[in-house]
Order: sequence, then C-alpha cells, then structure tokens
Amino acid sequence: MNRINIVTIKMEKVKSMLVDNKNIGSPKDVYKIVSEYLDGVDREHLVLLTLDTKNKITSISTICIGSLNASVVHPREVFKPAILSNAASIILAHNHPSGDTTPSKEDISITRRIKDGGDLLGIKLLDHLIIGDDYTSLKEKGIV
Repeated sequence: MNRINIVTIKMEKVKSMLVDNKNIGSPKDVYKIVSEYLDGVDREHLVLLTLDTKNKITSISTICIGSLNASVVHPREVFKPAILSNAASIILAHNHPSGDTTPSKEDISITRRIKDGGDLLGIKLLDHLIIGDDYTSLKEKGIV
C-alpha cells in the first residue's frame, strides 16, 4: 500500500486596491490600473488581471518577477490563478524598467503561447500590455 496526499488548492487575498467600478473598455483603462499596481518597482513584473464575463476585473496578481530586463514565465503559471478565479478572460501586462515599450521577440512569443493556451482552456486573452514611459498594447498591434 502507498500513502497518497489529499490536497486542496485555494487562493488567498493578501491585500486590495481601489479601482473604478467600471468594466475594462480600453488598454488605457488597464494601463492606469497596472501602473498604480506596479508603482515603484525596479524589475520587470508580469501581472495578470482576471475578468468576469462583463470585463470587470475580479483579481490582479503578480505572476513572476524578472531581472532588470527579463522575466521568464510558463503558461501554467498564468492560468493557475485564472482558473482559480473562474476567469472568463485575462489581460497580461508587464513593465519594462527601461521605459521602452517596444515588444521583444520573447514578449510576442509568450503572448502567442498564452493566447493558444487560453483558447484550449476557454479563457480568452484580451490583451497584453507593455508598460514603461507610456504603454504598448499587443492587441492594438494585431498580435493578440
């Protein structure tokens, strides 16, 4: 006989932030929220916003923290909190501490992988924003 672990998975609210009670309607809405969330960080952070069926944010979380110019993420790390939040859709955002919001090849590659994974899971990737001195929406660039 082998003994197996009986486990449970749960999300824990660690803090909260006030945001306008409206639905996300544009990349600029996301930019305002994520800029406030990432205020003062000195390394690249990949952030996940989970949304309900009416595009209202249900949670925000940091998926990973990188170095000054890079962050590495696996799609399962993005979808774990999305699934636990019962997300209908997600938005990714990450900062470029350099201030330059030009998407790198890696940014485009991971965005496509996350989009494909979301398509399989039924969780739509609405956009991926790169935040620096301003922002770049990969949806507006036609990548999402």
